Amino acid sequence: MGSNIMSTKFILHGGYAGRSNSKNDEFFKEILKNVPRNAKILLVYFAKKKNEYQEMQKEDATQFEKNKGEHDISLVVASPESFTRQIEWSDVVYLHGGNTFRLLVELKKHQNLKNLIDGKIVAGESAGAYALSACFYSKIEGGIFKGLGFVPVKTICHYIGENKEKLKKCSVELETLLLADYQYRVFQ
Repeated sequence: MGSNIMSTKFILHGGYAGRSNSKNDEFFKEILKNVPRNAKILLVYFAKKKNEYQEMQKEDATQFEKNKGEHDISLVVASPESFTRQIEWSDVVYLHGGNTFRLLVELKKHQNLKNLIDGKIVAGESAGAYALSACFYSKIEGGIFKGLGFVPVKTICHYIGENKEKLKKCSVELETLLLADYQYRVFQ
């Protein structure tokens, strides 16, 4: 049975999704569009240190609760040991921001990740958006890097009008995605 990754809805966010504002409200409402009434959301904090998980969970729970509308939501924090089973359980996979390379190391351990997320809603914020992109420019890391390539774009998050030219080192066929903080874009 072949997988069609584009039946998956990807939502890439430029950064700081945890902050309370109307643009972030729209982002969380977009995540919950067309999910079952009893939505199961997997919170992936692999880009963070373990001691930051609790604070991230509190932030995300607040955002999802505030924007859930008629949904009853279940939030589960991903663990590396149960990740495959947790993805299978979920309707939504939310890749939180943080250290992109820490996130990529963990995600790359799952060769069948593309098949696991097929048909789901996958949202990536900052480092999560970078991980889903074909390539990205990171000012913090100082260069161009390859993501997983699930979304065929070259990306800059936290975009403030600088470094766009750096993306020329990525494939010219790829669409350029410049995401300022609080901005997001949907790919289906």
